[in-house]
Amino acid sequence: MTSLDAVTLGKQLNASDISDTAIALLDEQGTVAAWTHTAEQFVGFSAGDVVGRSAALVLPSFKEATTTSAFVEQCRAENGWSGATAVRHRDGRVLDASVRLTMLRGRDGTARWLASVTDAVPQSRDAIDRSVRGPLLARAPIGVGIRDRQLRSTYVNDIPESHDGLPRDRRLGRRFTEVLPGANAETIEAVMRQVLQNGTTKIHEYRTWLPTSQGPEHQFAVSFQCLQGADGRALGVCIIGADVTASRRTRERLAVLSQASTRLGSTLDATQAGQELADLAVPLLADHVAVDLEQSISFGEGPPVRIGATGNHLPCLRRAGLASIHQGVPESPWARGEQVFVPPVSPFTDVLRTGKSLLEPVLDTAPGAWIDKMPELAHSVREHGAHSIMIVPIRARRSLLGVALFVRTKDPVPFHEVDLLLAEELVGRAAQSLNNARQYARKHTAALTLQRHLLPRRLTGGTAVEAASRYLPADLDHGVGGDWFDVIPLSGARVALVVGDVIGHGLHAAATMGRLRTAVHTLATMELPPDELLAHLDDTVQRLGEEDADSPDQTPAVVGGTCLYAVYDPATRRCTMARAGHPPPAVIDPQGRVTYLDLPPGAPLGVGLGDPPESVELELVEGSVLALYTDGLIETRGHDIEEGMRRLGTVLAQPGRSLEDLCDIATQSLPDRAPCDDVTLLLVRTRSLSPTRVASWTLPGDQSAVSSARTLASRQLTEWGLQGLQDATKLIVSELVTNAIHHGTGQIELRLVRHQVLTCEVSDTGPCTPRPRRARTMDENGRGLFLVTNLSRRWGSRPIPGGKVVWAEQNLPHTSGLRSAA
Repeated sequence: MTSLDAVTLGKQLNASDISDTAIALLDEQGTVAAWTHTAEQFVGFSAGDVVGRSAALVLPSFKEATTTSAFVEQCRAENGWSGATAVRHRDGRVLDASVRLTMLRGRDGTARWLASVTDAVPQSRDAIDRSVRGPLLARAPIGVGIRDRQLRSTYVNDIPESHDGLPRDRRLGRRFTEVLPGANAETIEAVMRQVLQNGTTKIHEYRTWLPTSQGPEHQFAVSFQCLQGADGRALGVCIIGADVTASRRTRERLAVLSQASTRLGSTLDATQAGQELADLAVPLLADHVAVDLEQSISFGEGPPVRIGATGNHLPCLRRAGLASIHQGVPESPWARGEQVFVPPVSPFTDVLRTGKSLLEPVLDTAPGAWIDKMPELAHSVREHGAHSIMIVPIRARRSLLGVALFVRTKDPVPFHEVDLLLAEELVGRAAQSLNNARQYARKHTAALTLQRHLLPRRLTGGTAVEAASRYLPADLDHGVGGDWFDVIPLSGARVALVVGDVIGHGLHAAATMGRLRTAVHTLATMELPPDELLAHLDDTVQRLGEEDADSPDQTPAVVGGTCLYAVYDPATRRCTMARAGHPPPAVIDPQGRVTYLDLPPGAPLGVGLGDPPESVELELVEGSVLALYTDGLIETRGHDIEEGMRRLGTVLAQPGRSLEDLCDIATQSLPDRAPCDDVTLLLVRTRSLSPTRVASWTLPGDQSAVSSARTLASRQLTEWGLQGLQDATKLIVSELVTNAIHHGTGQIELRLVRHQVLTCEVSDTGPCTPRPRRARTMDENGRGLFLVTNLSRRWGSRPIPGGKVVWAEQNLPHTSGLRSAA
């Protein structure tokens, strides 16, 4: 069967791939014996111009070289010559070219020279894929043969014998079908007949697999060109064949590399990116691959390690990727995630310090070799027969990200320079992905750190409430958003409950949220009523917008949001709250009945328009659940707010559930998996203080109240078993009551509250906020608040309708930090 389409000779290459390769046949005296169409295209001379004339017509330096017997003898001894030289074009131009002379021998002992000429263009990495271009002729071994019009072999070099096992004497004078019968031989002869029939109009390139004299089958590329005489008629065929098994394997690797950028860039997880690199290299390039990354890469912490700046302290490496031709990767002494030991003196150390790759074609495994400094690695190397390694640094600009180790065990062929070139190319593309993963990890870590410091780490409701919360940012990549929540302890066992929502998402919203949360904390310490606090917060938001403007005449940036602020007193079970454009809170009584409170909505923060916040006070049954949330929990894509509120109410109407369970159920029941807005939920279950923990008295507004207050306080502390606090408490009560008499009018209220601390409160009708001052040596007054400061853990005041409350807290005896009087 001789059909060209029926025989697997391989893919026909484009003629343009070898159109710049000129081939001519010369005799021993340097006279052109045959010409080709490609030679005419290259230099412009036709066969009639050069056949029968000296090659010096085209190669000016050839005339001088051929007269030198030493050069001829050198060519004979080396079966050829290759180098760069000048070539004359027919139009007079002089071209720089690469020339290869290949010596051919015939039956009668005569010799011929095959001259191949190509452009002297520096080779690029992509040129390795061009297996039959002229530059291939400059790389041995190349099989060359000349056949006459009857397809009989007339001249041949020594290389074809290594391809098919036929010696020169058996080959010369015979056709392919006579010495290698079969479909391939018939097809090759069919190709040669086609070349002879078409004359100089076509060049055929095929790849074929021919049986070798030893070893497995190899892949070959065979080129056929028609040789022309002086009259332009076909004299025969020139055959050039090369073993392209290695180059085919390289092309396969390059094909994989062309897809590596997509595969290696599929993740922003550094560990996964390291594993992708290992998976891509096995078995394409190595039998075993390990990828070790500088440990800060995965966590995004610490500065990058600079190449050449490691000094005596080597970077700490952690295994990120592992791949092997063996299941389970038995060659690796370290698993993924484990820290890798690197001895101070080893090739790994050199690679880390210099940032240059290392190729060790034959690994030294003799006793005393460097691998003995890494006992775990040495045992694995000898057990699995590792014989050749490459260590390639993973670099991004001047930063060292890690190293990649390539090992061959089963493959007996050692690594070569071309393997190192491919490994560096592969690692270089992986480094881009790893650097992106490092940058993402650093930003993600910074964002999480920011969010962790902006939101409360734990909620402390004290004796007032039990609290639980959930936060789901819309910016899932960075994990930050503009929602916030707080449970802030206040004086007298009270707590402030806060939920807020800043416009926008991401880091900018988180930064604004942090500023507002700090402002709320500051205002909360002033013990302002909820409506006054939100009014001050609104002023803060407007001021922040003005500060963010680049110039005074620029429109302020959009900085706004909503907030709900509530204060709960467990002694009275009264809760006072106000909102600024925020969704209304829900109250769930102990029986599971859900009520959304009808609070005045108020204008959103930073708008400057609409109704100001208005406080509402209500009494909560002990064990009630108060739900504060942001609109992201009730408003989702495709669902309106009313539907979201009904869904949330259904979830919360489960009195037997814990707060943590209710938070989980409420957030997991969101219709959309990816929220379009930040989602925040704060649930608190109210508690009440037993009447036995609170004692209060009404005192007259004269000096007799001081003695009475001391006596009442001392008696109450004895009843509570707090005799150890009597002295300090009597002093505190004396000073606070005395101040109330001096700065207020009317009756005075004294209250003691025993909760997590002991709180002493004195109420009066004076509008002035007490301020400590520094008394001079001869002053008789001005030291009262100084004593209170030293006897208490903290003190302060808060406004109430018609006056104020001045309070001071002391640690109970079982707590630390109790101050004693000077």
